[in-house]
Amino acid sequence: MTRFIAFALALVASGAAAQSFPSKPIRVIIPFVAGGSSDIVGRAIASKFQELLGQAGVVENRPGANGAIAAEFVAKADPDGYTILVGSIGVFSINAALFKDLRYHPVRDFAPITLAVTTPNVLITKPTLAAASLKELVDHMKKNPGKLSYCSSGTGSSDHLTAELLKQASGTDAVHVPYKGGAACQTDIMGNQVDFSFQNLGAVTNYIKGKRMKALVVTAKARHPQLPDVPSAGEAGFADLVVTSWQAAAAPAKTPKDVVTRLHGAMVKALRSPDIAERMNQIGFDVVASSPEEFGAFMKAEVERWTRVVAKGNIKPE
Repeated sequence: MTRFIAFALALVASGAAAQSFPSKPIRVIIPFVAGGSSDIVGRAIASKFQELLGQAGVVENRPGANGAIAAEFVAKADPDGYTILVGSIGVFSINAALFKDLRYHPVRDFAPITLAVTTPNVLITKPTLAAASLKELVDHMKKNPGKLSYCSSGTGSSDHLTAELLKQASGTDAVHVPYKGGAACQTDIMGNQVDFSFQNLGAVTNYIKGKRMKALVVTAKARHPQLPDVPSAGEAGFADLVVTSWQAAAAPAKTPKDVVTRLHGAMVKALRSPDIAERMNQIGFDVVASSPEEFGAFMKAEVERWTRVVAKGNIKPE
């Protein structure tokens, strides 16, 4: 009986907390420096909290260790809804695949709120590369094993692992050239110093349209309206190469469900508001605004997918 009373009191306390939530500003923790994709999405969501929840969203950038510093901080924060994480595919899936000593696990330590936005990668090549399609690139790699090079924004990044996925799916090899960010990689592609790369669509669309680099495929199920002449991965015969870079939001694992529901409702309204949705589309993001359950299942599947790729490629963090 005593245990039943304690359980009932806990339910009442949880319900009361949810009804009064939020009663103070909400911290939105960003695991990277200002100006990046996570920062843009996190600030867009936070900007609507005062209007939608009656309390301000306060953005804090906590960069370091591929986002793991911020992720661990939020995972260990009080599960009351006042500290949330807006982060990337790396924070919510790739880190778990890449780092053996990670001090958080995305599936175990977070309550999913929403998959906010996605963007496909684009397979780009230097202007002078003698390949006009993905098939021609694969044939070129097979005839010249280990001689072509591809750059990425860093070991373990989504663009690195997408290229690794291509190598594994096609049975080819190429030399990985990691950079500290995508901008330097893109510059060397345009300068004919590296052969190819997978980069976020929004980051390279203008360069492609300006013919400063070639685009062979978009890693999506269908063609993208910003690059209507570039075939999708499925069209190119590589259905397994459907890869999106994405941004999502989560709270500490034991956050009450009613609080998560309130946060989710506000975030969905924010992401679908005309001004934010238009801004996301302009920079190459597709608004998803999924349910917590949908994001939870998606995150689990992504962790499992990239764990297989990392293990098969014997990829080690730098």
